[in-house]
Amino acid sequence: MNRRKFFKNGSLFAIGASILNPFEGYTNELDFDTLQNNKKAKNIIVIVSDGMSIGTLNMADIYLNRKTGKGSNWIQLYKDNKVTRALMDMASASSIVTDSAAASSSWGSGFRVKNGSLNVGVNGEEYIPIWQKFKKAGKMAGCVTTVPITHATPAGFCVASKSRNSQESIAEMYLDLKFDIMMGGGNNYFSSDSRKDKRDMYKEFSKNGFSVVKNKSEMFACDNSKPILGVFYNDGLPYSKDRENSKELTATIPTLAEMTERAIAKMKDHSNGFVLQVEAGKVDWAAHGNDITGLLYDQIAHDEALKVAIDFAEKDKNTLVIITTDHGNANPGIIYGKDANENFDSIQNYKQTNDWILNGIGQETSVSQVIERIEYANKTILKEDEAKEILNYYSNLKLEDGLYNPKHLPFKTLSDIQKKHNSVGWISMDHSADYSELAMYGPGSDLLKPFIKNTDLHYLMLEAAEVENKF
Repeated sequence: MNRRKFFKNGSLFAIGASILNPFEGYTNELDFDTLQNNKKAKNIIVIVSDGMSIGTLNMADIYLNRKTGKGSNWIQLYKDNKVTRALMDMASASSIVTDSAAASSSWGSGFRVKNGSLNVGVNGEEYIPIWQKFKKAGKMAGCVTTVPITHATPAGFCVASKSRNSQESIAEMYLDLKFDIMMGGGNNYFSSDSRKDKRDMYKEFSKNGFSVVKNKSEMFACDNSKPILGVFYNDGLPYSKDRENSKELTATIPTLAEMTERAIAKMKDHSNGFVLQVEAGKVDWAAHGNDITGLLYDQIAHDEALKVAIDFAEKDKNTLVIITTDHGNANPGIIYGKDANENFDSIQNYKQTNDWILNGIGQETSVSQVIERIEYANKTILKEDEAKEILNYYSNLKLEDGLYNPKHLPFKTLSDIQKKHNSVGWISMDHSADYSELAMYGPGSDLLKPFIKNTDLHYLMLEAAEVENKF
């Protein structure tokens, strides 16, 4: 295809409305000669570390450097000058601080929507999500994640819904849309035992030609002739560190890198190419809990999935890899002090997450048992008054609505205690308005400018793949 003709005559430029011009106010007119000479992206892989503040990226690189002598794959791409890099403004239609639904929808629709909604505009208009556009253009499409596959980030690429919380309905939409591979957690939204309407979505997916897989061995064993639905846990998948220290979880729950590898294997030979979203969703959950073990090791899991994608793209030479985060969360970082090096290195000895620690404590737990549990998990011995402070929270626990800490477990108290020993500080337990780190490798990466709006990414993907915005 003549790219000059495509970009001049395609609907992106024919629309003419400034609201749909992703480069207005940020760049000069596109260099069509440059675009014409660049190879189009047959495949696109978008890798998202949900809720990754820049401090999270930094700490993962420092951790790996100090432990192994080699830093993260993400930062190594910068060191090797292999990627185009930018900052991205992630504001939603309702706030300078976005949630994951509005963030993903900005990429999914090319419009800013209100926090909490999925590809539904401020006046109720529904936008066609980008993975549906690519499916209609003949490509395979899928998502893999460490949170429920019906969660905000994958859903923002796939469906339109007034509320991100309508996860049972989103599961039904996936059935109708028949994406090629969808894998993660979320059994609660597919199983007849958990759904409010008692529908057996697994049975319905199977009847509609899907391979339904529920553990790692089934995931690798199923053939590529059918679309694949993989659901491996009731809610989000276990944190990487907790999974690593359980033989049962290691045997049954795939890593994000393994899911990425399986998804690429499923779609890589399709004649029209594929699009894939990969999400390290529990980085965000760990940030909400100020849980350094959950955060750090799930960020490393994201980094391992990134390597799978880059290794494929380097061999394939037709794949655009987009690496980013949807927003900051809690803005953690290593705090200055004479013992900062040794303190931060102590995290190398952590065996379990704070989520594991706190969910294993109850009203019947003694002070000595709290001390023993945390010593086992962190190799840190708490003072008796610190253990009592944690235990005091359990006298009035009650389950309330809310995703990240419905029991009101003492995550902040525990992280404040840990800070004395690991030198990691946090500014909050919620999202922040950071500009997002963004990197691209492969055909189409030349389109990226140093600073863009979140909505620009929607149009950049369409341009890179030469798919007209006509649906």
